[in-house]
Amino acid sequence: MTLEITHVTKQFGSFTALKDVSLSVRKGSSLGLVGESGSGKSTLARCILRLDTLTAGQITYAGTDIHAISAAEMRALRARLQIVFQDPYASLNQRMSVHDIIAEPLIIHKARFPMTASQRTARVLELLVQVGLGPEHLYRFPHEFSGGQRQRIGIARALACEPEFLILDEPTSALDVSVQADILNLLQGLQDRLGLTYLFISHDLAVVRYMCDEVAVIYHGEIVEHGPASLVLDAPQHDYTRMLLAAMPDPDPDKSPFLHRI
Repeated sequence: MTLEITHVTKQFGSFTALKDVSLSVRKGSSLGLVGESGSGKSTLARCILRLDTLTAGQITYAGTDIHAISAAEMRALRARLQIVFQDPYASLNQRMSVHDIIAEPLIIHKARFPMTASQRTARVLELLVQVGLGPEHLYRFPHEFSGGQRQRIGIARALACEPEFLILDEPTSALDVSVQADILNLLQGLQDRLGLTYLFISHDLAVVRYMCDEVAVIYHGEIVEHGPASLVLDAPQHDYTRMLLAAMPDPDPDKSPFLHRI
């Protein structure tokens, strides 16, 4: 297993955000973590990246206890564990060029990636091409791009240090529907080519069905259902999972509840 989450609990004062969560993510697979806003999805992501401490439990990556290592060891580990954020508008520094945004992780982890300035630029160009952008975008600023293009820049930044594991935190929910499929297809292609492992956080079950091998459903900080995506989504066992599925919009406009309100 690549990532092991064992009996993790996270409390903020008297509020329990995560309660006895246990999950594992196999190398090269995609695990979808599904739940409503406030269910604990992003808190778990922050605990995996050690941005939040644990109240109880353990998280290990490739056998390393993430919450037991030193700060220096954790900094080195973060090159292997990266995140793509939900909002491509807020997650990019508006005062930095695309070149500097993508090159920044290479500078932070320069001990692992010793490069000259020209070598870093060549690596940035390689990454831009990998996510479907080009040399003409190198010295532009985030405000000059569409939402989908900005998310491609965020993905390129996440890939800069050749990570093995990506947390995808609602990576398409802030995008227009017309570009969501392009980003999902890009992520699938990158996983196939680079052998990446994904933790895909979402409330969109249709996206999770398309992207993920397994699904874990989280409700009020607890995992209430977990298994192969086809089994969980086609034959849900928990009432909360059934509720999420029932709330999905029907693609047939004749069956849409909104049709009869017009």
